[in-house]
Amino acid sequence: MARKTRSDQYEVIKRRLDSSARWRDEMGYDGLWRRMTDLYRGKHWPRTTVLQEDMIAVNLAFSTINVIAPSVSVNHPKIVVTPNEPDNKDRAVFVEAVINHLWKHHDFRKPFRRAVKDFLIFGHSWVKVGWKFLEQERTLGQAEREEMYDEALLEADQFAMEEPALAGGLPTDDEMAANIPQTAMMVVEDQPFVERISPFDVFVDPEATCLEDAKWIAQRIIRPLDEAKADKRYKASVRKRLSADSLLYPMYSVATRQEQEEYLDNEERTVVFEYYDVTNNTLSVLPQSGDEFLIDPVAMPYAYGQPFVMMRNYDIPDYFYPMGDLEALESLQLELDKTRSQMMNARKRYARKYLYHERSFGPEGREALESDQDGRLVPVVDENKPLGEVVVPMPQTPLSPEIYNMSEIVEADINTVSGVSEYARGQMPEIRRTATEASIIADAGNARAADKLAIVEIGIGQIARRVIQLMQQFMTGEQMAQVSNRGESLFVKYARDDIVGEYDFSVEAGSTQPINDTIRKQQAVSLLNALAPLVGTVIDPAALAKHVLTNGFGIKDPDKFLMQQQPQQVPGEGAPQGAAPGAGPGAGQMPPGMPMPGGMQPEGAFAPSGGVPPELLAQIQGQMDVDLPFL
Repeated sequence: MARKTRSDQYEVIKRRLDSSARWRDEMGYDGLWRRMTDLYRGKHWPRTTVLQEDMIAVNLAFSTINVIAPSVSVNHPKIVVTPNEPDNKDRAVFVEAVINHLWKHHDFRKPFRRAVKDFLIFGHSWVKVGWKFLEQERTLGQAEREEMYDEALLEADQFAMEEPALAGGLPTDDEMAANIPQTAMMVVEDQPFVERISPFDVFVDPEATCLEDAKWIAQRIIRPLDEAKADKRYKASVRKRLSADSLLYPMYSVATRQEQEEYLDNEERTVVFEYYDVTNNTLSVLPQSGDEFLIDPVAMPYAYGQPFVMMRNYDIPDYFYPMGDLEALESLQLELDKTRSQMMNARKRYARKYLYHERSFGPEGREALESDQDGRLVPVVDENKPLGEVVVPMPQTPLSPEIYNMSEIVEADINTVSGVSEYARGQMPEIRRTATEASIIADAGNARAADKLAIVEIGIGQIARRVIQLMQQFMTGEQMAQVSNRGESLFVKYARDDIVGEYDFSVEAGSTQPINDTIRKQQAVSLLNALAPLVGTVIDPAALAKHVLTNGFGIKDPDKFLMQQQPQQVPGEGAPQGAAPGAGPGAGQMPPGMPMPGGMQPEGAFAPSGGVPPELLAQIQGQMDVDLPFL
């Protein structure tokens, strides 16, 4: 079989991209995603609708997404690292500190929370994990050039001493000064990145049913034309021929795109594709309009292959794209909008009206009749009719109560389909429920949230794994990480050798969820009660009290509440008269760890028992959330 030429490879990739775009269009995915975006934004009525009546949008779609999203991704996750080999146990603790530091201080949470919104609205989301290396040319200062000149002189003198026969070929001082560069390249970025990618900009193998069996995946990138032409990563002969493309905003409808263009500058833009061939493990870059690669197929830059992590909401068997939370609500949301709009317009249409004899009023009387001034006198010019017949209320057609009932039915349907109850939306339900009923409703909603939370936590674990793999692959020199040691922050330097190895990454259950102060306090008190029998023997009471005050009740300075530990007495010294040597005060009379009268403490109350197995101590420390005990 003949080897494919570059031209053949290019044509194959172009056909695949075109096929994926047609598949998405014919299946209606792009249109569906645009409708879901409009649904979330409250743009429920088509632009072509004739505005003869008022139309309102009761945006429960927006409420649904913004109730679910914080419940699964509002806080920084606590990523847990487990070694795959016993020898990496201590190193895993440090890797855990590093990845949690990177997630927090490199602000990975911001793009990830945007991806969670995509996951809920569109049914799936894309996160790109990679390494960014960027250099910029800068002008050297006079002091820097003088330092480089001094170093050149020192090297020349050393060479002359070591090789005197060759010293005559060295440049003169003036020649060395003239050769000192005026500029130097400066590293601006050299670190991992986590980026949310729009679902509109990711194209996949149409034959795939999930990301794992996709033979290829591509990202569409819209760039300023001048910037793309100046990108030295691209082949010079091809980038110079790049042209402006018209398809710039695929996530918007044509009408909306035209409106957007009115507010943009006149800068031309071009579209390029990063194509990741999973089968052949290669990366290539090609323009949307062109006939040649900007970057020929090369080996994928990352050890883990293609850089995308996909989170899937409601899977549909045999379909690549899952359902989002809004797709099932679309028809109900539109029905609710119509019902509420009918109610509002009916109230206006059948507002109170009056019948009157036109010739009974002059201009002043009509003006007074239409006035909203309280107590206004209305002059009547027709004296032949009784005042009760001059103006009479117009008979009203009462609004059917079924319209109001229909609104409540639709809202209840939306809550049922979305799994978000009126309690979760912050509403007081019209129907008063018992505590048991409310608990059942809350549990049903929590079950759905737990399923989404599990997907989110798996996504965080996949991202964390790739970030550490990138550090292992590209990191140079030393980095600094801020870690926690028993509530205190420490800055620790580390190198690539400190994080080598294979690890499993997971997320501590519920760490990304909002903190419920009441539940947190209850958990702290429960922990205190559970460990009470071990206080003074296995458990340090001061450490336990500090943990409960800090993590359970949010006390920032718990030490001021703790009693100072009394120094241990040598048997026989300072013992009360009549006490046996070595017998602690009150021995056998009070539970271990309990305070003695007058602020005295029994001897050794704060000292853990020396006979406790280290495994048990480590387990208890883990339950007490003690970070990096070895530092």
